Amino acid sequence: HKDMTGIFYGSSTGTTEALAKQIAQKLGIAASAVYDVASTPVSETDSYDTLLFGASTWGYGDLQDDWVDWLEELKQADLSGKKGGLFGCGDIDSYPETFCDSIGIIYEGLSASGCTFIGAYDPTGYHIKASRALVDGKLVGLAVDDTNESDQTPTRLQMWVDAMQA
Repeated sequence: HKDMTGIFYGSSTGTTEALAKQIAQKLGIAASAVYDVASTPVSETDSYDTLLFGASTWGYGDLQDDWVDWLEELKQADLSGKKGGLFGCGDIDSYPETFCDSIGIIYEGLSASGCTFIGAYDPTGYHIKASRALVDGKLVGLAVDDTNESDQTPTRLQMWVDAMQA
């Protein structure tokens, strides 16, 4: 698995799962390296150099259910030397103040893990009032709204991939 990328997602309705599979396809990552955190031990992250973490945001900025305990356990892991990319789904129309907060929650949670985050990009084209995913004026992960702005997902995905490879 070395020099490999693993994708770890939490999905309640299937939207984040679909995005994880879209990312895998775009990056040429095998389906066997895409994991649902609901049924995957945190130790599986040991096998990969690059970890892509995805979660949807629920209610007013809540982390997707399966991620709550998983993130607590992941915080204990030593991710030194690993790269981390983040992605998530939200609803910008209903929750413009907490859009894709889950990305920011994971980012904050892993800030002391030793992981080097990749993929921050300018939020050009977004109309975000506030989000924990906005750090120093950039989105720290791919923020997608498949409910209201699915037409923009391919462009946003490409901006994120370009930023990760920069």
